[in-house]
Amino acid sequence: MFRSRAVALFVKNNAKALYNVGGSRVSNDATFRLFSTGLARKCFPSFPKGNYVVSIRNMSTVASVGIKDKEGLKFLVNGGPRAQKMIGIWLFGSAAWVFSMVILGGATRLTRSGLSMTDWKFTGGLPPLSDEDWLVEFEKYKRSPEYKRVNKGMSIDDFKFIYWMEYAHRMWGRALGIMFVLPFSYFLRKGCITLQLGLRISTLLALGAGQGLIGWWMVKSGLEEPASEYAQPRVSPYRLAAHLTSAFAIYCGLLWTGLSVVMPEPPAESVAWVHSAAKVRRLALPVSLLVGVTAVSGAFVAGNDAGHAYNTFPKMGDRWIPEEVFDMEPLIRNFFENTSTVQLDHRILATATVLSIVALWLSTRKLDIHPAVRSLIGTTVGMAGLQVTLGISTLLSYVPVELGTAHQAGALTLFTLMILLNHIVRRPSPSLLKSLPQVAKTI
Repeated sequence: MFRSRAVALFVKNNAKALYNVGGSRVSNDATFRLFSTGLARKCFPSFPKGNYVVSIRNMSTVASVGIKDKEGLKFLVNGGPRAQKMIGIWLFGSAAWVFSMVILGGATRLTRSGLSMTDWKFTGGLPPLSDEDWLVEFEKYKRSPEYKRVNKGMSIDDFKFIYWMEYAHRMWGRALGIMFVLPFSYFLRKGCITLQLGLRISTLLALGAGQGLIGWWMVKSGLEEPASEYAQPRVSPYRLAAHLTSAFAIYCGLLWTGLSVVMPEPPAESVAWVHSAAKVRRLALPVSLLVGVTAVSGAFVAGNDAGHAYNTFPKMGDRWIPEEVFDMEPLIRNFFENTSTVQLDHRILATATVLSIVALWLSTRKLDIHPAVRSLIGTTVGMAGLQVTLGISTLLSYVPVELGTAHQAGALTLFTLMILLNHIVRRPSPSLLKSLPQVAKTI
């Protein structure tokens, strides 16, 4: 009898302790489900019947909920799960908008529409609304180097197409700024934004404003007379690369911040999984950097119009390395301005990226990692293969607009998967780490 009372007291005390775990009270139903074993029902006849068993996994799961509420959600967001969900939707929506901006920018470049607007206004201004307004804009364009050397004799209807492409790209960016600031102001007023989250979002907002200035700085370089009378006017490849890099940085910041809001702790149910995730993280970070560098090298291919230098694969013409690769002086200019070298660099980087992603997959096959991590790595391998296929198809087809745009979208999609992978294998908080069992257990 004494033993039964002792067991009953133990179960009751543990139930009360779990009931108040992590500073966040757990419902009575959850407590009963954890402790309503056959022995518990003998000690506590009021417990509901059911095939429930006490397990280390259940205890650590409930404990981690309390830890997340205390150190995760409130770390970036105030206002509970609803505020967390709303801010997450806002940040993910903004990231998707930036993604669409990158795709629209690629289409604008491929259709050679980027130099159709020869001036820049902070507010953007209204588009031409009458025939007289269109003639005024067309006359401005006729004075540009691109019209004189590339599009001389262009009809006004053709001009309207490229003008609308560039105008849509600029207005889409300004609309993003408005749709980003309004929710930010609302959440600030409601007190949902913590100081750390506010600083992150303010930084992203400043980068977004700077992106508009970088865009005009880039376009302005294409409105200047080329150094040679035989050269076609085009934007500086360095400025184009800066514009694309800035867009990738903003996208990365928005996506990472959104993930941190909705998933303050990585998926970790055991110490073994955490250790395996650390091994994946050490491999994923350099691979992510390589993916980013390869994408930026694509901007130099576009800026130098190097996609048309050699439209053969795997060789460049009838050689693996063209003779003119090192023709330019000084030597460093070859890597950024020589069309043959720029295309060769991009091919080498793309090949290295695919091989590194495959190596990442092979290196993690025998690791005891979370199923979500394993699935994400497999998806990344598949996306890398698709991106290579798109790149080769674009090259062999002489860079059509559709394939070129899809290739740029593929680069950002692959970069997205690497961001997700790095986020999901990050180190959990010390509090959660202490609560985890050595090995994940299921019943």
